[in-house]
Amino acid sequence: MTLFSSDRTALRRFIFEVWAKRLARTPLEPLEALVADVIDVHPEYHALLERGDRDIEREFPPESGMSNPFLHMAMHIAIREQVAADRPAGVYEVHSTLTAHLGSPVKAEHRMIECLAESLWTAQRAGVLPDEQAYLTCITRLVRA
Repeated sequence: MTLFSSDRTALRRFIFEVWAKRLARTPLEPLEALVADVIDVHPEYHALLERGDRDIEREFPPESGMSNPFLHMAMHIAIREQVAADRPAGVYEVHSTLTAHLGSPVKAEHRMIECLAESLWTAQRAGVLPDEQAYLTCITRLVRA
């Protein structure tokens, strides 16, 4: 399975399957381990994932007051992959600096998610690829704040 898919159901099913494997202590592939690590640090989503895929098609509209757990975890995964590849160039350094200031990589990612979400939303609205420089500028401001 790849996380690079437009099939929302398949992506969510992958997350459910990874969590089931983690709970069963089944060996994980590297991508599965990355996803499981993100789930591990979000205990507020464990009950949802442990119910199996009955919520696989659930919508999480803003007016519900609950953020979309699948989108939130996907943003963590994206940031971790960016940091691992240092793409855009400089994201690794920003993440490291934020981690040192905030005391944990997860806290750093939570701050960076705001910039990533803004970048993706802007690109989607304009029908273009995300602007890596604008994203890097946004996350760099976090270090200076």
